[in-house]
Amino acid sequence: MPPDSAAARTGNLLLDALRESDRALIAPHLEPVSYAKGDTVFEAGAQVTHITFPCDYAVVALLIPTRDGRCAETATIGHEGAVGGIVSQGHVPASTQAVVQLGGPMLRLEAGRLQEAKRRSTDLRNLFARYSDCLLAQVLQAAACNALHPIEQRCLRWLLTLQDRIGGDTLPITHELLASMLGVQRTYLTRILRALQEQGFIRVGRGRITVLDRRSMAAAACECHGRVKAHYETVLGAVYTDDGLDRIEPPADVGRDVESAVTLCGSARG
Repeated sequence: MPPDSAAARTGNLLLDALRESDRALIAPHLEPVSYAKGDTVFEAGAQVTHITFPCDYAVVALLIPTRDGRCAETATIGHEGAVGGIVSQGHVPASTQAVVQLGGPMLRLEAGRLQEAKRRSTDLRNLFARYSDCLLAQVLQAAACNALHPIEQRCLRWLLTLQDRIGGDTLPITHELLASMLGVQRTYLTRILRALQEQGFIRVGRGRITVLDRRSMAAAACECHGRVKAHYETVLGAVYTDDGLDRIEPPADVGRDVESAVTLCGSARG
């Protein structure tokens, strides 16, 4: 379901995958907002009243904070998706904290507006159910990755995921933010990045990391990035190019197995 015209593009691939008639159900209610790096979209435990759609190269991380002040990343969401009450009715406590990794434009929609649109359109409801399934798959894969794989592979997985969402080879990410996402000390991460640079995968600069050899990075990383990518391709119809996620074209059988997807994702709030 590609967008009906280039003029209708929002910069968010999930919204742009909607048919014109389906997008018309929510377009009048979309509120443009802008977030800077480090801003909080919502806190863990807060009532989620809106769905937020990152546009263009804006990226949001879903984090689990701990009592000692540390946090761990569970999902990275860019212009392919949304954060907030995707499956639920909204106005329920968020299980995660949503923090902006890369600032930029976003669109907000009241949760009740999305629920009404889902009620009126099966295609819209099915698309969001499939996206929810993919988001849950990313969260579950990240949990397994964080528990089982060495930090070098986890770091490569995270860099590949970020590159998918912003395109290009230069990732505007600091050591501090990357260390926070991976749940390690900055000094330890610096040693890891130096080793990856010596292997020719990346070049580390001030406030940025440049990908030099994506193919070798993907081969050296754990299987987690590839599994999530394959799930997005199969379930959501995500199309990847050398520059990352390019568009969403839901499979022709978009109406099938949606109820099972909703059941699977019922706990994937935020």
